[in-house]
Amino acid sequence: MKKGDPLDPKGLIADAYRIEGITSAECRSIFLDWALSYADTPQPAIEALLTRHASQPGDHPMTQTLQQGLDTPQAPKRRGGRAARVLQ
Repeated sequence: MKKGDPLDPKGLIADAYRIEGITSAECRSIFLDWALSYADTPQPAIEALLTRHASQPGDHPMTQTLQQGLDTPQAPKRRGGRAARVLQ
């Protein structure tokens, strides 16, 4: 993919697939950079990127990172009032 692609404007995701021996931590860092610079809702773009890179091995760290990016984050559990201030 060339830089300037609407799904991957900086070419970060495509580059991650080309790096031999890339780690999960490096992929998460690349994904975070991509997500912060992506202007639209990321879920449809993540699905499109997974489709685009479907020929890559399923155990590639970037594929796993993109799949995790589709997961719905858990709502934080809020403890308010006195219970939040008192250490147990």
